[in-house]
Amino acid sequence: MTGNSFLWAINDTWLMAKRSIMHIIRSLDQVMSLLLFPIMFMLLNRYVLGGAIDTGAVSYANYLFAGILVQVLAFGANYTTINLAVDLKEGIVDRFRSLPMASGALLVGHVTADLIRNIISVVIIILVGFAVGFRPTATFGEWLLVAGLALLFSLAISWVSAILGLMVKSLEAAQWIGFIFIFPLTFVSSAFVPTNTMPSWLRTFAENQPLTHVIDTMRALLVGTPLDNSGWLAIVWSLALIIIAMPLSFWLFRRRASR
Repeated sequence: MTGNSFLWAINDTWLMAKRSIMHIIRSLDQVMSLLLFPIMFMLLNRYVLGGAIDTGAVSYANYLFAGILVQVLAFGANYTTINLAVDLKEGIVDRFRSLPMASGALLVGHVTADLIRNIISVVIIILVGFAVGFRPTATFGEWLLVAGLALLFSLAISWVSAILGLMVKSLEAAQWIGFIFIFPLTFVSSAFVPTNTMPSWLRTFAENQPLTHVIDTMRALLVGTPLDNSGWLAIVWSLALIIIAMPLSFWLFRRRASR
């Protein structure tokens, strides 16, 4: 790819990302979900579960924060699934194919918009977390590591969501498939309760799935809980998902667009 072609592809991708972001701004339901979901998740879990769960020396507000953060990032990526399904359903992909536009710009644009949306959600979560008792011990460098891991994980889950959006045949399916995929992973993890309280067969899954490693790493960085092997496993899982899901998404996109 020449320099001009690369700049052309970057410009096309940014235009597609801006298009997706404008859809959020102009859609009341997406604006409300962007603002209310992080607040609702934090408040419900903090005050409904907080008095019933023993997290040892770590307060429940401190324990919960990393779990809610990862949950919001995971559910936020579902918009890639829905928005891709909408574009394919409405035929806008066929119109874009007739334009001199980089072939993967629409796909990367949706993922980029998801990343920006999730950054806004993270800021909301941090503000609400401090309001309900979250008191981190992290240094500035540790906050930067948390931010980097959050971006990496958000990219990974967005590319997985892109695959789901390209596989479904209807908008209705797109609206529930991400929920079915993400909901069990967030709850069968260390997000809300210590995994040692789970039955042994469920605990084995919870302790070895990617969301738990990401949550445990962020929790260790933010409030000083034990890190163990979760740090490098969180990075390996996230990179592996990107390496597998990204080319598969492009292949599925080309396949759907050529029909």
